[in-house]
Amino acid sequence: METNRDERPEPQRRKGGRPAKSIKRSCTLVVRLTETEWLLVRGKAREAGLSASAWFRIAAKKATVVARLSPEEAAQLRMLSGLANNLNQLARLAHREGLLTVQGKCRLALEEINRLLQSLSRR
Repeated sequence: METNRDERPEPQRRKGGRPAKSIKRSCTLVVRLTETEWLLVRGKAREAGLSASAWFRIAAKKATVVARLSPEEAAQLRMLSGLANNLNQLARLAHREGLLTVQGKCRLALEEINRLLQSLSRR
C-alpha cells in the first residue's frame, strides 16, 4: 500500500510569536525637542511608569489647546500699547506743566485702558 504524498494530510502548524494587534499604529509624528524638554518628558514618563511615546500619546489626548489671539484682540493690544505711550507722554507733560493741566486727558486715557483690559480679560 503505497500512499501518494499529495494525498497525505499536512499537519497543522501552530502559529508562534506575538498575536496581531487589533489597532495598529501606522502613522509617525517626529518631534524635535531640546535637551531640557527631552529630560522633562522622559522624567514625567518615568514617574508615570510609561515609555516616552506612550506618555506623549496620552498627554496629546488630554491636552487643551488655547487659541491664539484673534485679529480683533491683536488690534486691541496694539491700541493698548498706543494708549500706554500716550499715558507716558501725558505724565511727562504733567511733570513739566503741572498735574491739573492734564488731569482730564489722563482720566480719559485711563478709562480707555481699563475698557480695553476688561474686553481682553473676557477672552
